[in-house]
Amino acid sequence: MVLRIPELESGYCESCRVCEVSPNLAILAAISEAEYRKAREETCYVEFTLDDLKGSDYVPLRNLFMSIVESEIQAVEIRNETSSGLSGEQLFPLLVALGGKLRVLQVVDICLGGDFLRTISGHGLECEVLTMRFSHFRKLNMRGQFRQLRQLNLDFSNSLISFQKDCFSSMPNLRFLSLCETRVSNLWTTVASLSKLPSLTELRFQRLFCKTDGDLTIEPVRNNNVPLKGVQFVESYDLISEPTPDTILETIYSFNNVIDDHGLGETDDDEVEFFIARQEYESVDDIASTISLGNESVPHDEVNLFEANPSQREAFFASSRLGFTTIGSNYIALWSSHICFERHYREFIIASLPNLQVLDEVPIRAIDRERAGTVFSMYFESLPYRTPSRQSLASILRNREINESRTSFRHCKYKKVYPSGGSQYHFSHSLSAAKIGSSAWPSLQPLSFSTNSNSTPGHSSFRPRQFEYHPSDQTLMVFGTLDGEVVVVNYETNNTVCCIPPNTVAASILGLCWLKKFPSLVLAGSDNGTIKLYNIKNVSPSIPSQHFDEFDLLTSVHVNSTDELFLACGYSKNVGLYDIASGKRLQVFVNMHREHINVVKFANHSPFLFASSSFDRDVKLWDLRQNPIHPCYTVSSTKGNVMVCFSPDDRYLLTSAVDNEVKQLLTADGRLHLDFGIRPTRSSQNYTRSYYMNGGDYIISGSCDENVVRVCCTKTGRRLRDVSLEGRTPSSPIFVQSLRSDPHQDFNMSVLVSYLSPNSRSEIVKVNMLSMEEGTPSPNRHVIGPSHGMGG
Repeated sequence: MVLRIPELESGYCESCRVCEVSPNLAILAAISEAEYRKAREETCYVEFTLDDLKGSDYVPLRNLFMSIVESEIQAVEIRNETSSGLSGEQLFPLLVALGGKLRVLQVVDICLGGDFLRTISGHGLECEVLTMRFSHFRKLNMRGQFRQLRQLNLDFSNSLISFQKDCFSSMPNLRFLSLCETRVSNLWTTVASLSKLPSLTELRFQRLFCKTDGDLTIEPVRNNNVPLKGVQFVESYDLISEPTPDTILETIYSFNNVIDDHGLGETDDDEVEFFIARQEYESVDDIASTISLGNESVPHDEVNLFEANPSQREAFFASSRLGFTTIGSNYIALWSSHICFERHYREFIIASLPNLQVLDEVPIRAIDRERAGTVFSMYFESLPYRTPSRQSLASILRNREINESRTSFRHCKYKKVYPSGGSQYHFSHSLSAAKIGSSAWPSLQPLSFSTNSNSTPGHSSFRPRQFEYHPSDQTLMVFGTLDGEVVVVNYETNNTVCCIPPNTVAASILGLCWLKKFPSLVLAGSDNGTIKLYNIKNVSPSIPSQHFDEFDLLTSVHVNSTDELFLACGYSKNVGLYDIASGKRLQVFVNMHREHINVVKFANHSPFLFASSSFDRDVKLWDLRQNPIHPCYTVSSTKGNVMVCFSPDDRYLLTSAVDNEVKQLLTADGRLHLDFGIRPTRSSQNYTRSYYMNGGDYIISGSCDENVVRVCCTKTGRRLRDVSLEGRTPSSPIFVQSLRSDPHQDFNMSVLVSYLSPNSRSEIVKVNMLSMEEGTPSPNRHVIGPSHGMGG
């Protein structure tokens, strides 16, 4: 028997009488509105607003919802805007009680508590449209069953950074997903998650608005789109609050995203050209009090963007240089997620999601797909070593056994690009390529080492500042601490091999270098100028370490290829040359740069060649045989240079200047070989460090104002992956302080990270890009803030 609407109303009132509560007038009004819709032969649905409810309504409302399942009501929509009289623990059973009658749920979790979203994500819901705005979660994992869900709106969830691997695997019918104003930024993990949505046709990371009829009336661009055939949307999919001129201007002024030119070049008038400009102000108060509108100068508070003519609007945006996105000449984009400001974001998404029909409210045409494929192949590398397709390990082993590996590569059309394809490493590289193909989420393992009770009493854990892999032992790593300890560890077992405490006043260890021919010896330099050579097999007070003359304000030490000499530099324009056997300083080369020298590096094979990088923006190559008064050559960057290092074969120099200016030079003459084109943040404190990986086939690059390690190919400059590192909470951001690639394992590295939280310590995180396991750094946090100290 199907219950009629009047019977629902009387049943609700009876439940209220039994529970001794007064009927909620808002609930009665919602039931009456549903009856009115039925009388007009419209869709018979009932809409409840949680803002109008209170805790005493729970039991009568639960009984009402159970009755609705057997009634003529076709659908239920539940919303809240700012508050809720029901807790999350009360609301979820009500939603489950509705079963398939729940059509729309729109909630803000700040009113319901973090457990509410966790419960929904784990259990799932039978609804068609789900809109949630939450602030409790960095990593979303909607692993429950959402088989009826067609639209998911997570706009303004500004703590959201990424997704768990199987986040969307139980949403087979989801067609529309909106993620405006989130902190999602990693293209690779985002695409890997979205690829689990077989029915996804419309994706939105930002809202577009356009002018109409030649004036500045702002309307959602979606209103101007022709509806897609076979795709229907419920009207309530839009943002929780529709924009007004005031909110649009407020959002423009509050933007803090990093923006850059997408570099798509010229387009026809009917094509969409993307150009993104960046805010360079801390607040609205920092903007000049007057701005130029055409030939007029108008006080800022008198500007009405929506009444200005087109040329005035363009002048307004150009002069104020605010954080907004213009698309062509007719569109403005607001509430953009962080991912929108990654270079070639639109092309990456289109090329990676072939079933997508609309991106950011702009339909995807055939010409857009063709262009996206071209841009993707130019700037991104889908598989390492340009492997044409994902191979199974069995096929690689079989090819090796029948000696097809070299043959197949010899006929590859990319032979000229990869002349080393037939090298001794080709087999291991092929294995790596097979493993990394689908590994968007690398394994992140924090290395946790405790001090020995008899070595440094009073310390519960180390505070690493610099580290180096052992060049020949595949299990050893040395790191120096902010307290002056030199610690050798087995990073496979997390065991401390030895800990050498500071002999005198504690000073931060900024320079470390293993000797190659004498693998038990490690050179360490402190910021107070102390330089010592330690023998890790004979760590004893009776066997003193070898001391060298101090080098004031030291930042870097490096040993040459024959273990005979080493260089030291620091906060000066000079470089010291030392003899390891005698322990003497042979010479000080003065005024090698115009500002202090951050790093000096010997070549890997020549004992005489070395390179220096300085904050005077220059990188210089020197030859000891020429008594280095004049460099072999000088190459300048646009910003101060933080790092320089030689490729394993010494063919290239890798330079890293402030704010992601990473380039590869030819060692022979300093000519530019590759500019890796990493997006800058416009921060003068964003110190960037880069190193070679996989025998020189790739580089890894990280910066101290960001939580990302970027992996790029050294042959083409294309980006292979971005590895995002995440802190425990949004209020404790994580930063890349330093990094090194594992010389013994392909696509493995370690990253020294720091946190902004005042009670946190720096730590070393081991990253395995070949592992399919998921992990996040979650050790004991006692962290220092992001260090802007120099050195490698």
